[in-house]
Amino acid sequence: MVHFKKIKFRKVLSDIYIYGIIGDKIMRSLKTRLAITMLFVIFTVIMVITLLSVIFIRRTASRKADQLLLMLCENGQYSLNYYFDSVQNSVNDITSFVEDDIKGLDDKQLEKHMENAREYFDYIISRTNGVLTYYYRIDPSVSSTVKGFWYTNLDGKGFSEHEVTDITLYDVNDTSKLVWFTVPKFEGRSIWLPPYVTDNLDVKVISYDAPIYYNGQFIGVVGIEIDYSAMAKEVNSIKFYDNGYAFLSDADGTLFYHPYIDVANMPDGMTKQMPYNNKAETTSAQYVYDGVLKEAVWLPLSNGMYLNITVPVSETQGEWRGLILNIMILGVIVLIIAGILLITFLGYITKPLEQLTEAADQIDNGNFDVNLTYNRDDEIGRLTKSFKKLSGNMKAHINALNEQVFIDSLTHVRNKGAFSLAVEELQEQINNGSIDPNFAMGEFDCDGLKRINDQYGHDKGDLYIQKACNTISDVFKRSPVYRVGGDEFFIILRHEDFHNIDFLLERFDKVVEEINASADEPWEQVYLSKGFAIYNPAEDNIVQKIMQRADMMMYENKRERKMGRES
Repeated sequence: MVHFKKIKFRKVLSDIYIYGIIGDKIMRSLKTRLAITMLFVIFTVIMVITLLSVIFIRRTASRKADQLLLMLCENGQYSLNYYFDSVQNSVNDITSFVEDDIKGLDDKQLEKHMENAREYFDYIISRTNGVLTYYYRIDPSVSSTVKGFWYTNLDGKGFSEHEVTDITLYDVNDTSKLVWFTVPKFEGRSIWLPPYVTDNLDVKVISYDAPIYYNGQFIGVVGIEIDYSAMAKEVNSIKFYDNGYAFLSDADGTLFYHPYIDVANMPDGMTKQMPYNNKAETTSAQYVYDGVLKEAVWLPLSNGMYLNITVPVSETQGEWRGLILNIMILGVIVLIIAGILLITFLGYITKPLEQLTEAADQIDNGNFDVNLTYNRDDEIGRLTKSFKKLSGNMKAHINALNEQVFIDSLTHVRNKGAFSLAVEELQEQINNGSIDPNFAMGEFDCDGLKRINDQYGHDKGDLYIQKACNTISDVFKRSPVYRVGGDEFFIILRHEDFHNIDFLLERFDKVVEEINASADEPWEQVYLSKGFAIYNPAEDNIVQKIMQRADMMMYENKRERKMGRES
């Protein structure tokens, strides 16, 4: 075989040499002209495709990277919102309860109020994620006796009461000290505080605090502190490429948390201000940090902060640059291979291959009766014969599969698999808005099949099922009938049958009465419970709702029929 290839290759070189000598005769060869023309076309097409691929891949890859970055940000947003919302909602619920529970400001009333607040705090905190400490502190100007409470869970084993901080040692009008108390008092609203080291515990936390008022008078603060490291771990888990990371900024566009910057202890001269504006109309931007061009996306969090994800632009572009290089190399390889194959085989393979291609297109369109005339005793001829045989076998096999897969062997109507496909098609039409609203679904169930099987045998039970199915098919001639269970059938009414549904139901009952009146044996009778439901576009966003209503109507009909027989 190797020797043959060498001889063949030498012959091709010899032919090319001869054609180069005779010059004018070379273009008289159809094979040569087609080869040159096709090589030129292939080269042009490959170059155009490569160029378009470069442009398309560059744009698509850039857009895909942006989409992935935004998707990652959305996932992080959801996770952090769940974390923050749990705390925020808990504090808001507690604030509402506490302000409603206050009955007065004397010490007895406040002590009773504190007992109620402890119980409600305990109930809410047990349903809140990530709580490190919680507290309710009374302003010393309101009561010097009732100070409130402070509970901590530093070891993760449960909350225990901790000695409260002495507020009288601080100036409550200085918002740089005792921030969990002074800031919400000064702001007069619930607020998330930036990271700080909590009093007496030496633990860095962030907190959500709310001022408490009674008849317009400030009386204290409730709040929940969460572990700063737990929040940091949640943010640090968001990674993208090799050097992409996430960080948080507050509503004013300053850093709140950064995995590589200690925001709480930044040195003098280092700004916390973001290099871009979170409140811009877009949610992405490019900027330069430490000499590296980066791309960032951001989304707002429910607590007013922003989740930012940033990655070097060079990493997002690295993949598509490598892909473009591979495509260019592949294009050259394809051109070389195409040229060799074209020159070698074009003369005697074109016509039969065109026939085979046309036959393949016909089979792809569902026409298995192809006409192939090439019958020479060579590779293409044998391929043609095999193709014809294969198409015939495929036609028979597909027909057999259709019979097995979608036709019920007992009743010869459509089976549960066909019904599932019909339901999926209806659902897709509902989803894309192309559904014709004029349709209904009906469900039938054979009554007494077990009695027939038990008393007369399963062969008579099969006849009983066939009789019921034939009756349904005869009345609803224009509607597909599906056997979806042993004795259960569904039909989908459209067009004429849908518009005549009332007439058909009356006719069905009449036909059943006539059959039962003339039947000699129990298995020749028809006893069917039925239920029908009409599609309601305002309520039925899924097909199962229509089926459920039809099922309920069928069982209601079955119950009424049973009560009628018993009475």
